[in-house]
Amino acid sequence: MSQIHKTAIIEPGAKIGKDVVIGPYCIVGPHVSLADGVILKSHVVVEGRTTIGENTKVYPFASLGLAPQDLKYGGEDAELIIGSNNTIREHVTMNIGTAGDLMKTIVGDNCLFMMSSHVAHDCIVGNNVILANNATLGGHVRLGNFVILGGLSAVHQFVHVGDHVMVGGMSGVVRDVPPYSMIIPDYPNLSGINAVGLKRAGFSPDEIRNIKKAYEILFEGSMTLAESVDKVQEIFKGDKAVAKIVEFLKNESSRGFLTTKSYHGKIKS
Repeated sequence: MSQIHKTAIIEPGAKIGKDVVIGPYCIVGPHVSLADGVILKSHVVVEGRTTIGENTKVYPFASLGLAPQDLKYGGEDAELIIGSNNTIREHVTMNIGTAGDLMKTIVGDNCLFMMSSHVAHDCIVGNNVILANNATLGGHVRLGNFVILGGLSAVHQFVHVGDHVMVGGMSGVVRDVPPYSMIIPDYPNLSGINAVGLKRAGFSPDEIRNIKKAYEILFEGSMTLAESVDKVQEIFKGDKAVAKIVEFLKNESSRGFLTTKSYHGKIKS
């Protein structure tokens, strides 16, 4: 038998399958269909013409089937179709489709959508897909099967991603990706000192000037980072602000240090 908490709101017309669990403060709209074994943990909102397949589990504060974030949307009666055996974690959002495409957003089976990931209008997501925390799909995106999107990654609208693609965290995918590919985001470089922030924090013009000179020696010269640290330590002896940079760079690093040349070695190597 289904279990529906007394605080949940189930609108007339909603279709509830067998062994469905609807937890506290959930809202289920009149055009929603929940298949057998669906679990809405608590505080879940499911609206619109939304279908959720068997044994899919939805965690608190997920928002499924609401209007798309598209200024062209005119209230059309579009759909969100979610397959079976999915796990949809906290604060995930999935929107219905629009008249500009298929009028539906489709999610496959056996997928994991981690916290705050987003599936926009008119997307088609394959089976066995993983979206890590805060991964985002723009509108009209197509994801194949067994795709993994790392945390904080984003796929531009209308992009197609093939089967078995791995997208590293913090990647921006703006072109179609062939099957079996791996994407590693370009490492950003240092682009100068935070002069405005230093002024606001009360650093003197001389201190800021010395910090800038120290950065130029450390990260833009032809020496190794270790040699540059020794030189800066000698030139700016007694400068407390520069000493903090030196101290930082002398600490052991498991990931290496970011520089203007994307140097990723270790200072003590």
